[in-house]
Amino acid sequence: MSKEKKFEENLADLEAIVQKLESGQVPLEEAISEFQKGMKLSKELQETLDQAEKTLVKVMQADGSETELV
Repeated sequence: MSKEKKFEENLADLEAIVQKLESGQVPLEEAISEFQKGMKLSKELQETLDQAEKTLVKVMQADGSETELV
Protein backbone atom coordinates (compact mmCIF):
# COMPACT_ATOMS: atom_id res chain seq x y z
CA MET A 1 0.00 0.00 0.00
CA SER A 2 1.19 3.48 -0.84
CA LYS A 3 2.54 5.67 1.93
CA GLU A 4 0.53 8.57 0.54
CA LYS A 5 -2.92 9.02 1.99
CA LYS A 6 -5.94 8.85 -0.22
CA PHE A 7 -7.76 12.04 -1.15
CA GLU A 8 -10.71 11.11 1.06
CA GLU A 9 -8.48 10.51 4.08
CA ASN A 10 -6.76 13.87 3.63
CA LEU A 11 -10.13 15.59 3.25
CA ALA A 12 -11.41 13.96 6.44
CA ASP A 13 -8.25 15.05 8.27
CA LEU A 14 -8.71 18.62 7.03
CA GLU A 15 -12.35 18.64 8.11
CA ALA A 16 -11.34 17.43 11.58
CA ILE A 17 -8.79 20.24 11.86
CA VAL A 18 -11.35 22.83 10.80
CA GLN A 19 -13.87 21.56 13.37
CA LYS A 20 -11.21 21.61 16.09
CA LEU A 21 -10.21 25.19 15.25
CA GLU A 22 -13.81 26.38 14.93
CA SER A 23 -14.59 25.03 18.40
CA GLY A 24 -12.37 27.72 19.88
CA GLN A 25 -11.24 25.30 22.59
CA VAL A 26 -7.69 24.89 21.30
CA PRO A 27 -4.69 26.58 22.95
CA LEU A 28 -2.97 29.13 20.69
CA GLU A 29 0.18 27.07 20.13
CA GLU A 30 -1.84 24.02 19.12
CA ALA A 31 -4.13 26.14 16.95
CA ILE A 32 -1.14 27.48 15.03
CA SER A 33 0.23 23.98 14.54
CA GLU A 34 -3.15 22.65 13.41
CA PHE A 35 -3.60 25.61 11.06
CA GLN A 36 -0.22 24.84 9.45
CA LYS A 37 -1.19 21.18 9.02
CA GLY A 38 -4.49 22.26 7.53
CA MET A 39 -2.82 24.57 5.04
CA LYS A 40 -0.48 21.77 3.94
CA LEU A 41 -3.41 19.37 3.52
CA SER A 42 -5.36 22.01 1.63
CA LYS A 43 -2.48 22.48 -0.81
CA GLU A 44 -2.12 18.72 -1.34
CA LEU A 45 -5.87 18.36 -1.91
CA GLN A 46 -5.86 21.21 -4.43
CA GLU A 47 -2.96 19.65 -6.31
CA THR A 48 -4.84 16.34 -6.47
CA LEU A 49 -7.96 18.08 -7.76
CA ASP A 50 -5.95 20.01 -10.35
CA GLN A 51 -4.38 16.78 -11.60
CA ALA A 52 -7.77 15.07 -11.73
CA GLU A 53 -9.20 17.99 -13.71
CA LYS A 54 -6.36 17.79 -16.23
CA THR A 55 -7.05 14.09 -16.65
CA LEU A 56 -10.78 14.57 -17.10
CA VAL A 57 -10.53 17.30 -19.74
CA LYS A 58 -8.66 15.00 -22.12
CA VAL A 59 -10.97 13.57 -24.73
CA MET A 60 -10.23 10.75 -27.10
CA GLN A 61 -10.70 11.80 -30.71
CA ALA A 62 -11.99 9.45 -33.39
CA ASP A 63 -8.44 8.59 -34.51
CA GLY A 64 -7.43 7.70 -30.94
CA SER A 65 -5.37 10.82 -30.29
CA GLU A 66 -6.06 12.94 -27.23
CA THR A 67 -7.03 16.57 -27.15
CA GLU A 68 -7.55 18.89 -24.22
CA LEU A 69 -10.70 20.94 -23.96
CA VAL A 70 -10.19 24.57 -23.07
